[in-house]
Amino acid sequence: MFKNTYFFLVIILLFQLISCKSSAQKITPTTHIQKTQNIVVGANRLALYVPMLQHKKIAVVANQTSVIFKNSAQSNYTHLVDSLLSLHINIIKVFAPEHGFRGKADAGQHVANGIDSKTGLPIISLYGKNRKPTAKQLSGIDAVIFDIQDVGVRFYTYISTLNYVMEACAGANIPVIVLDRPNPNGNYVDGPVLDLKYKSFVGMNAVPIVYGMTIGEYAQMINGKNWLKNGIKCNLTVIKLKNYTHKSVYNLPIRPSPNLPNAKAVNLYPSLALFEGTNISCGRGTNLQFQIFGAPYLPKNSYTFHFTPHPNFGAHHPKYNGKLCNGLDLRKNKKIHNLVLHWLIDAYKNSKDKQHFFNKFFTKLAGTKVLQQQIENGLSENIIKKSWKKNLKCFKKIRSKYLIYK
Repeated sequence: MFKNTYFFLVIILLFQLISCKSSAQKITPTTHIQKTQNIVVGANRLALYVPMLQHKKIAVVANQTSVIFKNSAQSNYTHLVDSLLSLHINIIKVFAPEHGFRGKADAGQHVANGIDSKTGLPIISLYGKNRKPTAKQLSGIDAVIFDIQDVGVRFYTYISTLNYVMEACAGANIPVIVLDRPNPNGNYVDGPVLDLKYKSFVGMNAVPIVYGMTIGEYAQMINGKNWLKNGIKCNLTVIKLKNYTHKSVYNLPIRPSPNLPNAKAVNLYPSLALFEGTNISCGRGTNLQFQIFGAPYLPKNSYTFHFTPHPNFGAHHPKYNGKLCNGLDLRKNKKIHNLVLHWLIDAYKNSKDKQHFFNKFFTKLAGTKVLQQQIENGLSENIIKKSWKKNLKCFKKIRSKYLIYK
């Protein structure tokens, strides 16, 4: 009886998926190769999680990437919330991370609570007055779905939101269902491991900058390593990906945040985002965010690409607004599979005011004081990377216990 009812509901959903148009922002360019097309994301595996939601009051942690795809090319989709509502799942509220439910807020911008105009559901911000759901906000909820596309970088705040959601739900005895999605930077592990003395919302746990795990695997590690407050455990279910390995090439069909507009930006983000802790622009206020970098003071003869930031989508107050910057254009560089430091090191060497090159945010991003000291002391990229080896080896051993995919 249940199987027949469920089959009927899925047929209804598929019909609606075909007839609906998506409002989510597509990432550009929309390039998909065969490996990408074979991957089935957790949200699409309805039969594995919809039965867990029936006759329950559900909260969803979601943003613009939380979609169910209509086709294998992942070029058409409907939002997870809309799809579940069409299946008569009783969604009570939506929790929104940094950048908001529709993914339009600037990085670091306060996001207010509100009402979703399409569904009428209350939107509770986890990047406003509180970053961890309160007991009151979780009152009456029977289960929480977490479905957000991550990019596999420690200071990308969605994993911090995951940590807080798991902690709050564990304290309230509410199960969490993570709908897994591929990690576009999931084929390598690199960077300094976080020194917990510098723990913050851009680095909560002792992992390297690039940790090589899907968000579902990371959730398992949070539980397994007792990273939740007082060592509590979350009742966790991960809806696994199908046809995914850590060697899979996956180009995101929807931009995961306003300043990661395409696959090149996602690939360069782990390396270039360290510039956010310096007086160098990463291209915010242009259409080439995290594909270029520069500053007015860098020498023109070495930094031959020029750009002028202006306020735009995702950057209302960009660094060096209206000023001509000299820098480098990395769009034609080959795809990288490691954390690159020489761009940062060379920019420091060419800085006319080394005393003000780094700001306080750099230590939070790096997760350690040592990296800044190494660069200031003139150490090469090779020597700096050698200093990470011991901690990275230890982390990889820990990581291996929580991997779902090869």
